[in-house]
Amino acid sequence: MTQPLTHFDAEGQAHMVDVAAKSETHRVARACGSIRMLPATLALVASGTAKKGDVLGIARIAAIQASKRTAELVPLCHPLPLTRVAVDFALDESASAVHITVQAETLGRTGVEMEALTAVQVGLLTIYDMLKAVDRGMVMGDIRLLEKRGGKSGHWVAGDPA
Repeated sequence: MTQPLTHFDAEGQAHMVDVAAKSETHRVARACGSIRMLPATLALVASGTAKKGDVLGIARIAAIQASKRTAELVPLCHPLPLTRVAVDFALDESASAVHITVQAETLGRTGVEMEALTAVQVGLLTIYDMLKAVDRGMVMGDIRLLEKRGGKSGHWVAGDPA
């Protein structure tokens, strides 16, 4: 059975979902993504010698900042008081890629999936921006929600049949 789309009213008009009746719970979302690049570009990231500086350090700050501004970027998102945003990177030499994982948390009435996904996207865009002078062919992808916890719908993990 398909769930109704919550961002449309009975007349089919877009609206911001009313979350006033929802309980405040601890909500967590984890999202990930990757950016593939030339091996020489990945070597610059690993060595910390990229011309613009510490690529992953700057991308981490950009991802955190983006998570806090999600409601300004995605029209029907609620502004959330985030309690934690953690950004982790992994260098993958075999795939010549950087993988990012973001965990966002709040104590609130709606989930933080959009904040985690926005942080992933902007983190990857920042890596691209800092390295585009040496590799314009980088490819971002595999961006997805890995897990969400909290709220009425409970715990969901990517790959679960439900």
